[in-house]
Amino acid sequence: MSESAPTVYLHQEALMGHDMWSEWLLHHRFGGDAQHMQAVLEYLRPVRDRVLDNARLAEGDMVLDVGCGDGLIAFGALERIASGAVIFSDISEDLLNHAQSLARDMGLLDRCRFLLAPAEDLSALEEASVDVVTTRSVLIYVAAKRQAFGEFYRILKPGGRLSIFEPINRFGEEVFSQPHCFAGYDVTPVMDIAQKVKALYHQLQPRDSDPMLDFDERDLIAYAEEAGFKMIRLELQAEVASLGNAGMSLEDRNWETFLHTAGNPKIPTLEEAMRQVLTPEETARFVTHLRPLVETNQRIHRSATVFLWAIR
Repeated sequence: MSESAPTVYLHQEALMGHDMWSEWLLHHRFGGDAQHMQAVLEYLRPVRDRVLDNARLAEGDMVLDVGCGDGLIAFGALERIASGAVIFSDISEDLLNHAQSLARDMGLLDRCRFLLAPAEDLSALEEASVDVVTTRSVLIYVAAKRQAFGEFYRILKPGGRLSIFEPINRFGEEVFSQPHCFAGYDVTPVMDIAQKVKALYHQLQPRDSDPMLDFDERDLIAYAEEAGFKMIRLELQAEVASLGNAGMSLEDRNWETFLHTAGNPKIPTLEEAMRQVLTPEETARFVTHLRPLVETNQRIHRSATVFLWAIR
C-alpha cells in the first residue's frame, strides 16, 4: 500500500458531528492532569504487552486491532514484527485519522490499513483473512458481543489467534450502587444529593442493560465457545482494597482531576453532572463532603479485569 493512498473502508455506523470517542480518549480520560495521564499509560503498557504476548505474533502476520483507539496495541504489534501489517479498526473516524497521522510520522504507513467499522460488523474483511485479532477494553461498549465474537472467528485464518483484555465492571457494581456509596467514597451525610448525581449516570448507562455491565468472565468464555474457537484460556485478576493516606492506586488524583475526568466516553465529568442536576447550594454541600475524601483517597477500590486468548 502506498503512503499516498491508505485503505479506508467507510461504514454506515460512522459517527456524525462531534466524536465523543476521540474527545474522551485523547482529552477527558485524564482530566487535564499530565501526571494522571502518565499513571494511566504506565498501567496500560503491561496490559498491551500481555495482550501481544498472548497473541503469539509471528513475522508476516496480518493483525487486526479492533477498537484501536489511539493505537496502543496496534503500534505495539508493529514494533514486534518487522514484516506483516496491522489493520487499525475503530468506529471513530477521528481516532483513525489520529492513528494514521502517527503512523505517517513514524514511517510505518506502508504496513498499516485503516478500517472504520464496529466490532460486531467486520464485513469489509474477507473470511479467514487475518492471523491475529486483538482488542483492549472494547467489548464493554459493544451490545452485540456474541456477534462480535462470531466476526472475530469468521475473519481469522485456521489456527489464527484472538487476544483480548476487558474490565469486568459488574464486579464492583453491587457495592458501588449502594445509596451511601459514590465512586467508592462514603457519602452517607450527603446521600440525598449523591443520589441525584448517580441517577443521571444510571439514566445514561442503565445497570440492567448497558454493555459495560451486562457480562462477566463466564460470558466471555461462553461467547468464544459459541463462536467456534478450539482452545480458550482466560485469566481473571480481581482486587479489593480500602484505601487511605498510605494507599496508592491508579485512581489517585487531585480534586481538580477527579472533577474534570469522565469515567468513559458516554458520561459527563462530575463537574458537568453536578451542573446538570444540582443547585449551587447542593453542589457546595456535596463538594464540601466529597473533596476531602478524594484528596486523602478514602475510598473502597474494587476492580476486576480479564485476559482471554483463543485459537481458531
